[in-house]
Formats: sequence, C-alpha cells, structure tokens
Amino acid sequence: MATVNDIYRYLDGIAPFALQESYDNAGFLVGHGGRTVEKVLVSLDITEEVVSEAAEIGADLIVSHHPVLFHPAKAITDNDPTGRILLSLIERGIAAICAHTNLDVVEGGVNTALAERLGLQDVEQLAPHGEDAQGRPYGIGRAGVFTGAATDTVSFAQYVKETLGANGVRYVDAGRPVRYVAVGGGACSDFIAHAIALGCDTFVTSDVKYNGFLDAKALEMNLIDAGHYPTEQVICPKLCTWLREGFPMIEVCQTQVHAEVFSYL
Repeated sequence: MATVNDIYRYLDGIAPFALQESYDNAGFLVGHGGRTVEKVLVSLDITEEVVSEAAEIGADLIVSHHPVLFHPAKAITDNDPTGRILLSLIERGIAAICAHTNLDVVEGGVNTALAERLGLQDVEQLAPHGEDAQGRPYGIGRAGVFTGAATDTVSFAQYVKETLGANGVRYVDAGRPVRYVAVGGGACSDFIAHAIALGCDTFVTSDVKYNGFLDAKALEMNLIDAGHYPTEQVICPKLCTWLREGFPMIEVCQTQVHAEVFSYL
C-alpha cells in the first residue's frame, strides 16, 4: 500500500510544489508521512464538514486545492474555525495535502481544466512564467477558441453559469462577439492586460473588484465573474483521476458535502 509521503511525491511530480507562489502554503500540511493510505477524499477546501465526511467514510487522507493552513498559526484551539479543523484532523488521524498555486500554473491543472470544461480549443497559456525542473512550461491562466456557435456576452455568460454549475455570475458586456476566451480560475482579473495582448474578446475569472469591471468596460473586454468555487472546482475530478491512475489500490472519493458557500437572490 502507499503512504502519505508516496502520494505527496506523486502529486509533486504532476504539479511541483516548488512552483507555488511565495505567499502560498501548499504542501503536506497535516499528519504522519509514513502512514498507510487506503482511502482518499478530494475536496476544493477542507472544512469542518469535509473532515467529518472523511472520518465517516474512513479516509486516511484529504487532498485539497486550498491550503487548510494558510497563515502562521499562533494557537490551535477550538475557539476558531481553523483551529477546530486542524484539531479534528489530528485527533482523527487524517492527513492533509494541499496543492494550491502550484496546481494553478501547471499544464493539466486548474486553468487547463477550466478551459476544457468551457469547451475551448487551441489552448495556450495566458501568462507564461517559465519552465519547471523537467522543462515543462507553466504559467497562470489559459486562452482558447470558443468552439460553440457564435454568441453574445449575455448568452455566453448563461452558458458559463450552467456549465460550471454557478449559483450566479456577474458580467460586463463590452459588445464584442465571443470568439477567443481567456480563463483564470480563482482571482485572476489582474491578468486582463494579458488577455488583451493575446487578442481575447472575453475573460472568465472570479473575485473581480468594482474597478475591474470599470476597466474591462473601458478596455472593451467582455468580463464574466463566475465565482471562485465554480471556476476552481473543475480540478477536483482531475485530482481524482490522477490519484486513481497513480494508486489503483487506493479508493478515491470526491466530497459530497462541500459546495458553493453563498447564494444569489
């Protein structure tokens, strides 16, 4: 059987943790590295509900995108949500590996998955960063040709909402037909200049601030904010596939309890 360390090394081969941003805290964050793993639970986030789910199904490890421990902890108690999550993981003997910004930038990662889900073709990197130690190119965001019928921003925004299962979307319609689309899972609106440089007419991302919408309108860029969870949740099925391929002897499950945290009226 495989250990937590084995799974960490395997994921490091796919999305090297050395590629994470300087502010990030991706990696093997909780547990015993030598512990044998028979069942893994995959989730975008590690919440109290997800830890309880892992315990109920007998998972030894949770693999998530967002780090369960992001800022330095001065105390780990049951007085705050992070403390309760960490205590619950430790007390139940459940390990945690979190692949965050390193998984955003690699080929096949979050942004590739988002481009694929939206049906983009001839996909290229939106903002190339360089090559990893194995000579593989990496970078944030992707851009590609929308292969659906020629459409307007409102219709495409509806398509994005339905395809990603978003509770709602916010958008700016710059009046341009949707043909060449940039995507950035999570908060990537700062890369709008890169989308313009590539000749994109539309940008799908999340967590856009008010000024971001103003800028998009002025720059004649269709901008769709589809939400952080919907634009990154697309990586969870891929993580499950990778883990099943790498460790066929391990049962891999995707969370059934974690979903978008907010709704729209």
